Amino acid sequence: MNHQSIREFLQGGLKEDWGRGDLFSLVAEDREVEAYILAKSEGVFSGERYLRELCMMCGLELIETFADTQDFKRGDVLAMLRGSYLELLKIERVCLNILQHSSGIATQTHRFVKAIGGIPVRLLDTRKTRPFLRELEKYSVRNGGGCNHRFGLDDALMLKDTHLTQIEDLAGFVKLAREKLPFTTRIEIECESIEEAERAFEAGADIVMCDNMELEEIEAVVRIRNANYPHILLEASGNLTLDNVAKVALSGVDTISSGSLIHQAVWLDMSMKITS
Repeated sequence: MNHQSIREFLQGGLKEDWGRGDLFSLVAEDREVEAYILAKSEGVFSGERYLRELCMMCGLELIETFADTQDFKRGDVLAMLRGSYLELLKIERVCLNILQHSSGIATQTHRFVKAIGGIPVRLLDTRKTRPFLRELEKYSVRNGGGCNHRFGLDDALMLKDTHLTQIEDLAGFVKLAREKLPFTTRIEIECESIEEAERAFEAGADIVMCDNMELEEIEAVVRIRNANYPHILLEASGNLTLDNVAKVALSGVDTISSGSLIHQAVWLDMSMKITS
């Protein structure tokens, strides 16, 4: 994520909301005012970088703001802004949409992080993101204490069930991939059974994913890995909840991935108030 990509994202959001222009600005007179963003629920703040860029783009002063990753409670003033009354009204919905959505994901992720506790395992997101929101949503996961999995199909080679149905010689395919892909490319193979995991180990995967396996199956795969393939990383994925994520983390896998960090997150309640 960089300055330019954030700016382009915000420009698109403003264009979508403004249309041909804010009709209120054709009627009302402008003046300098202050405004604040009020938390109406509790959670983990996320979206600071977008808020700062939005204010800079629109000539508004960001007097103060909560920082990314900072906890907040209902009633907290999350940010104070100063500038054109008409400009503040024009950015209000885009600003709140981003902060509410981003903070919702950060809060959801943090719940999983707390459920895992001090168990040495990395919590990952997935590519189950909304179109054009991947950068924002994965940034929000990081602010909640999680880590990012692949950003796209050009970021590591993952062989899923839809790939494997058409690959007869898995070891041969992995060998060919090693020859054709950049040296630094990791190869991950998704497996739904102990037998498939053993096949992936033998084929030379860098990462083996235990997908939708029962806990006992995951533990069996961990034992096989530890005894014979200690250099291969293990990932557990599928049907993870706040109730069972700690048990899966204790199985001995290196990482846990869950799309629910993003697609099950709920927007947090916030509002903007004009004070003077």
